[in-house]
Amino acid sequence: MTESDAPAPTILDRLAKGDVLISDGATGSYLQQHGLEDGDPEEWNATHPDVVQSMAKAYFDAGSDMVLTNTFGGTALRQSHYGFQDRISEFNNLAANHARSQAPKGHFVVGSVGPTGVVIDDPLSDNPVSDEQVYESFKEQIIALAQGGVDAVNIETMIDVREAKLAIKAAKDHTDLIISTTMFFDKGPRGFFTMMGTRPEDAVNELQEAGADIVGANCGNGVDVMVELARELRAATDGYLLIHSNAGIPAMKGGKIIYPESPEYMSERFKVMVEEVGINIIGGCCGTTPDHIRLLSKAIRG
Repeated sequence: MTESDAPAPTILDRLAKGDVLISDGATGSYLQQHGLEDGDPEEWNATHPDVVQSMAKAYFDAGSDMVLTNTFGGTALRQSHYGFQDRISEFNNLAANHARSQAPKGHFVVGSVGPTGVVIDDPLSDNPVSDEQVYESFKEQIIALAQGGVDAVNIETMIDVREAKLAIKAAKDHTDLIISTTMFFDKGPRGFFTMMGTRPEDAVNELQEAGADIVGANCGNGVDVMVELARELRAATDGYLLIHSNAGIPAMKGGKIIYPESPEYMSERFKVMVEEVGINIIGGCCGTTPDHIRLLSKAIRG
């Protein structure tokens, strides 16, 4: 076998070598800047393929090693709010294809899997949703992403470890994809917790036991708070960690949502997370742009 015939390194191969991977920035705010208002972001995979492809290209060009698909709300439980619950395979396949079409050789496409938006066995609901229903919803989405050719899935912005574990199980039961799982933690007087009351250390342990290859946190906080959270996560595990940080806490200005943290401000703190804390995959969440990723790449790689 020649070197050119050898299988391309996977995300885990790169991390095992000690490489730091740069992820992408925000999806939702990018689409909003390009015309999305109150509609369904996932439908844009069918109706605005040029915008979705240009987003992937912008992040790859800025230095991202991996780009997430436009499928954060790609489960039937989420798409039912728009009446598109029968188009799950279509939306997720298209999203994977759009990102893959822009990926340079050696770069990765990661399927974004967000929360279903339901509380499992909600006692206040007239029609509570069961573990099995949530599992089936994740199963349908993740199979479609795998068929579309993603290299991994990122189960992200989770507030309920129970729900995250159902997504991990669906991925493990039906695909061979690499699995990353990130939780959304808030900082209160007693420290960091998910909305369901889970501490970072407990979340890390449960997610890794469930089979996540990479764990971490995303969304909700500005980068300074994420540096603090990253230290706590690293203290809890020697495993691979991913951090996607917001560009600060959003505010309304002139009728528009503004994220206050500049690429320059964030890049310095991203560098701290990589060099001092030992974060393995670093990128942006809400409000971050290709400019943020460009300076992140420069800060880490020169």
